[in-house]
Amino acid sequence: MNCKTAKLIDLVSYLKKQGFRIGKTNTKEVWFYSPFRNIERTPSFKINISKNVFFCHSSGIGGTVIDFVMKYNNCSIKEALVILSKDTFPIHQQKKQINREPTPTYSIKKVTELTNQKLLDYLSSRKINLQFAKRFCFQVHYSFSNGKENYGIGFMNDVGGLEIRNKIFKGCLGKKEITTINNNSDVVSIFESWTDWLSYLSLKKKITRENFIILNSTSMVRKVIDLIGSYALIKLFFDNDEAGNKATDFLIENTESKIIDNRIYYKNFNDLNDYLLNQK
Repeated sequence: MNCKTAKLIDLVSYLKKQGFRIGKTNTKEVWFYSPFRNIERTPSFKINISKNVFFCHSSGIGGTVIDFVMKYNNCSIKEALVILSKDTFPIHQQKKQINREPTPTYSIKKVTELTNQKLLDYLSSRKINLQFAKRFCFQVHYSFSNGKENYGIGFMNDVGGLEIRNKIFKGCLGKKEITTINNNSDVVSIFESWTDWLSYLSLKKKITRENFIILNSTSMVRKVIDLIGSYALIKLFFDNDEAGNKATDFLIENTESKIIDNRIYYKNFNDLNDYLLNQK
């Protein structure tokens, strides 16, 4: 069983089968007496029927059926999947509904090759190789609700969203997602941001023969679990901060492949770009 399959398990049916006591129900939610507390007079464990996720008000945690099994059994993702694979459970039936896409608060005017001198100067100020930047990045002209046109360096993720960066702005236009680059290698290097990835290429002075995953945010780290299981070697290049520590620990705990934490080479710097900036 993998994470994608496990998340299809109906959470209400799973908890019922485990013998946990239901407190109350309505058309949108099912409330259980919290499995994380020995005694509870008022049910505090809520399951959103439509989204198939839980939130426990008494302990302040929530998530999918995988998150529940990990918390309840104090185990890793791999161990949770083993537990879930030992029995059969009904599949969650998603109710059909009309999805109304929210009106974007931005408008993309045009996407071109990276030629604006101010953007190139910004990349040069961060010592990023312009040849690599022009190959993998775009020049994006966009505006927000105030109508004023802006422009920035754009880096595309796997669903067409654009990470935007210039001297004063950092954000994402479109859906947030990871970026994967496949060079048919059994080695993968994982970066927190595209600036760190381009810093890596700039330090190497070439595009190395390995696969790359750019998270575009450490909050996306769970997305890579199903992608990296078959690699012989996984190299991590995260920031030297709490978010980088958590992402590194998460992958080490939930991956069987060999992992190298390369932060040891730039342990006195904030991130890989900071290390590049301090090279003579």
